[in-house]
Amino acid sequence: MPTPISFLSDFGLQDEFVGVVKGVLYRISPASVVIDITHQVPPGGVRPGALALSRAIQYLPPGVVLAVVDPGVGTSRRPLAVATEFGYFVGPDNGLLSPAVAMVGGASAVHEITNPEVMIPGPGSTFDGRDVFAPAAGLLAAGEAQLSDLGPEVDLSSLIPMLLPLPRVEPPLVLGEAWWVDVFGNVETNVGPEELELVGLRPGDQLVVRVGASTHQGRWVRAYGDVADGELAVHVDSAGLIALAVGGTRADEDLALTTGMAVAFGSLSSPA
Repeated sequence: MPTPISFLSDFGLQDEFVGVVKGVLYRISPASVVIDITHQVPPGGVRPGALALSRAIQYLPPGVVLAVVDPGVGTSRRPLAVATEFGYFVGPDNGLLSPAVAMVGGASAVHEITNPEVMIPGPGSTFDGRDVFAPAAGLLAAGEAQLSDLGPEVDLSSLIPMLLPLPRVEPPLVLGEAWWVDVFGNVETNVGPEELELVGLRPGDQLVVRVGASTHQGRWVRAYGDVADGELAVHVDSAGLIALAVGGTRADEDLALTTGMAVAFGSLSSPA
């Protein structure tokens, strides 16, 4: 079976960047199906990109993952190819790959991509997605290169991790953070349902949600349709995390909530 390539970036769709990278992949590994995970990661958003990849990885076919969110392009940051039980991950050493690699069982070997023979000579140093990462991903998918052909092996312990904040359970509150706002305005937090249960909250309960200095009342529901227009829904999202939605509108706008903001949850009897 041809090896699929799953591709994530912050390139957007306005310019030709995604098409050019996919063209390079096709020229090197024409039998590989390229799966577009997303190309709408916020520009330079390494953490949002890492979270998107970690949400997606369990649903992707084993093969090659090409992930490019690379604000350090052209600097001393290392371009990497990582071997795992899932397959290969190709991308910058800036923490982007770390959560997804951990989710598939960790890295067995990592090589820095330094061999000019596996790169496309570029007129500048600002498009490693085309010139460095895509050729490496294509060669690995086509079976035309091993990790050792790409460059020297590097110490696993030297890789840059992605440090993600953990929620804090401080009864009667759970303190968390907004991680992600989807296209519908729903807001994912880093809080899991088990943290809410530790402070006595259960599905169906009314609860309070504190965002900054504002406090809102909502209900822990199963589906978006379980609340009326304008009502705050607290629910478990498709990634298994607690998220916020508002019936008939956007939660991010209604709650004035953006990624990185603190969010606290509590019961009505112990307001946040």
